[in-house]
Amino acid sequence: MVLGHGGRITIGEWCYVGDGTRIWSGASIEIGNRVLISHSVNIFDNLSHPIRAAERHEQAKQIFTLGHPRKLSLDDRPIKICDDAWIGACAMVMRGVTIGEGGIVAAGAVVTKDVPAYSIVAGNPATIVRELSPDER
Repeated sequence: MVLGHGGRITIGEWCYVGDGTRIWSGASIEIGNRVLISHSVNIFDNLSHPIRAAERHEQAKQIFTLGHPRKLSLDDRPIKICDDAWIGACAMVMRGVTIGEGGIVAAGAVVTKDVPAYSIVAGNPATIVRELSPDER
C-alpha cells in the first residue's frame, strides 16, 4: 500500500508475500530477490500518525472530511530487505531498517534495528538469536 502522501514499493524476482500482509510506504521499501514474507506481516517505513495528539486529531479530521493529506511529515525512513531474507508470520518491520542478505526474522518479532546478513532475530524488540552457519546459508 502506497500512502496518499507518497511512497514507492519495489519487489524483486521469485518473492512471496503471504495473505494478510501489509506494506505501508510513505518513502520507499525495497524488497530484494527470493524474499519470503509470511502471512500477517506489517512493514512500515513511517510512523503512520503524528506523535503529537493535536496533530493526530487534525490528521484524522482531514482524512475523514477531505481524504488522505498529500503533504504529511511522518518521519519516513526507507526500508531495505535484501535477497534471500525470510520474515516470519505476524512480524513487524519498522522504519529505517535494513534486513541483510539471508536474514531471518522470527514469527511475531518487532524489528526496530538492522538485521545483519545471515542472522536470525526474534522478540520485541528483535534481537540477534544466532548467526547462520556457512552450511545454512
